[in-house]
Amino acid sequence: MYRYDPKPGRVLMTADAVGGVWTYSLELARALSDYGIQTSLAVMGAPLTAGRREEAGRIPDIQLHEGEYKLEWMEDSWADVERAGAWLLDLEEKLRPEIIHLNGFAHASLPWKSPKIVVGHSCVLSWWDAVYGGPAPAYWDAYRRIVAGGLFSSDIVVSPSKAMMWMLYKHYGEIPSGRVVYNGRNPRVFCPGRKEEIILMAGRLWDEAKNLRTVIRAAPKLSWPVYAAGEDRGEMPSGSPIRSLGQLSASSLSAWFARASIYVLPALYEPFGYTPLEAALCGCALVLGNIPSLREIWDGAAMFVEPRDEEDFRGAVEILISKPGLRREMAARARSRALEFTPSQMAAGYLAIYRELLEGWHLNEGYFRPRQNGIFQPKPRSLQ
Repeated sequence: MYRYDPKPGRVLMTADAVGGVWTYSLELARALSDYGIQTSLAVMGAPLTAGRREEAGRIPDIQLHEGEYKLEWMEDSWADVERAGAWLLDLEEKLRPEIIHLNGFAHASLPWKSPKIVVGHSCVLSWWDAVYGGPAPAYWDAYRRIVAGGLFSSDIVVSPSKAMMWMLYKHYGEIPSGRVVYNGRNPRVFCPGRKEEIILMAGRLWDEAKNLRTVIRAAPKLSWPVYAAGEDRGEMPSGSPIRSLGQLSASSLSAWFARASIYVLPALYEPFGYTPLEAALCGCALVLGNIPSLREIWDGAAMFVEPRDEEDFRGAVEILISKPGLRREMAARARSRALEFTPSQMAAGYLAIYRELLEGWHLNEGYFRPRQNGIFQPKPRSLQ
């Protein structure tokens, strides 16, 4: 007797080469290949470096498609977004994927022939609210409309944390079919090493949400040197006590994580956060901003500080410096928690969503009707 198996053979996935979505896309594509699923990765936002192209080339069952189009949050992007839409529809026609997996919002409104998910990794409105404490200015109104249109055109919306899903609810309305799938990172790439008296910060240092300013102000008063890895675009003042490492490759960054005893990220906004996960896998004790998303993921496994309170931040770091036993305990807790966020658990979560989509698409002859028991549940007390 024939039994329909709702598992995709190919997924068309959008990605960008600007931030953490690149890391996420490669980890997911690699994990999906274990299920025999091919990923066609449509990359936009910035040209791929030779290193990133080589990194993707090591993943089985992945195809790279590069488009020189701006992303929806970039300045003067809408003409590019429209051209990218035509390019993506052409890719769907050629590749015939069973699932469309969008890591951006705008293109969910396109007339796709296959069922689609949108993954809300972050958004400008929630970023602005977290960083500046209020609504984004009127010049973001077009972005607001287009993102809302994409969210409500999607068959299923996914976010990497409950906190991020509720930020989407707050700024765009109650999304009818939301799911949460935590990101994952390969623990074989990030391993503990011989620890030194080093404090490390890493990521897009030019992003105000990472809150480099608090670290800069506190650094002269800390007992250990602070190193920062990542592009700062002039955010690091001349004569800063922080030792800049610049933009590092994944292998070089892993080596620094392995050396550092403490990792700091007093973030104002971080929907998931790959760098704390990587640092924790390498055995760093974590000092993080006290925001809902980081609490959700690291509660009990990190020290939390009020992001803009320089003395609170400095005090937490100095406690870890002065108490080696506590520092080792917090590092062990962080690593134990980090090992829960694997690419395999991430892929299993997405595969369940893909199966749900395809089953609903099959039963309803090209129309997806979400299960009521799959809708994102009421807001937890910790996020109220």
